[in-house]
Amino acid sequence: MATQAKRDYYEILGVARAASEQEIKSSYRKLAMQHHPDRNPGDHTAEEKFKECTEAYSVLSDGEKRQRYDQFGHAGVNGGGSGFGGFDPTQFTDFSDVFGDLFSDFFGVNVGGGRGGARGRAQRGGDARADITLTFEEAAFGKKTQIKVRRYEACENCRGTGSAGRGPSVCSTCSGRGQVRFQQGIFSIQRPCPACQGQGQVISDPCTKCKGETRSMREHLIDVAVPAGVEDGMRIRYPGQGDVGPGGATPGDLYVVLEVKAHPVFERDGNDLHCSVPISFIQATLGAEIMIPTLHGEHKLKVPDGTQSGSVFRIKGKGLQAVQSSAKGDLFVRVRVQTPGKVNKRQRELLEELAQTLSVENKPEPRSLFDKVKDFIG
Repeated sequence: MATQAKRDYYEILGVARAASEQEIKSSYRKLAMQHHPDRNPGDHTAEEKFKECTEAYSVLSDGEKRQRYDQFGHAGVNGGGSGFGGFDPTQFTDFSDVFGDLFSDFFGVNVGGGRGGARGRAQRGGDARADITLTFEEAAFGKKTQIKVRRYEACENCRGTGSAGRGPSVCSTCSGRGQVRFQQGIFSIQRPCPACQGQGQVISDPCTKCKGETRSMREHLIDVAVPAGVEDGMRIRYPGQGDVGPGGATPGDLYVVLEVKAHPVFERDGNDLHCSVPISFIQATLGAEIMIPTLHGEHKLKVPDGTQSGSVFRIKGKGLQAVQSSAKGDLFVRVRVQTPGKVNKRQRELLEELAQTLSVENKPEPRSLFDKVKDFIG
């Protein structure tokens, strides 16, 4: 009976002969997930396809074997034998990089015989959060303060051991390794020990305060330095100031979230400030010097004669300081010409006299480009 010829490895994985290592790995992961025997119980065809693509990957993922295969074909890597016989993928190459991700998604466990176990990857503590409300001025110039934070810290009663006295003992189920091994199809897979939750130790006399959890909730004072120029919604991160992890694992971080109150006069746009100031008809016509409020004190602004209502003046450097920088924004002042609501007899006479010397054609003005754009958009 004729022996069936083996398929080309590149064809099996569906990649070009010039494919990169990442392309080969990605294609294999997809095929392995599709044909894995545990996803297709009792399906002999799927099992054979899984072995086929695994054998192809074991060769093409190895630079030296791939070179021999490209030069001599199957004969260069396995003597030209056909079929998959007793093919053992774990004997061909290191699958830890691809199967570590693959089985993490598929089975929720770790694959291979990597050292360190769960104890070397103790769960990091959670992040803590605190909120601070700032006035507009405090956000502009910065502020130093203290905040109260509730977070998990090492239990004071047992000093973080979780034990009332004797201390933790080696877990008999995993012999202190923190992981147990079991067979998953054709692979040997490790997962956290269910007896000690991957810690490698068990506590037979738990602490009466923390119940063996090794940590307890406490309120702590934290010094916070808010830099100048912060905005509403910004977060300040304090590494290692969050919850202590179980069993004394690395603590998480503290995030201080800032809320900035609105200002009654100024409106913020990045590091620039905007405000509106009323001026009289006379000041707009003849020009004047007016005092403008800023966050740094009053500033004298010269309004030239003939200023129109809505004109904007820029005062450099009177805006907000950029965070962690010496650069400052500007203050933009929009003047609004006020029309008197009521005038007395003498004022009316003077205005009527002035009106005789001024003439304005009361004709409709051409639409501005801004109005045309608004119509086009909306």
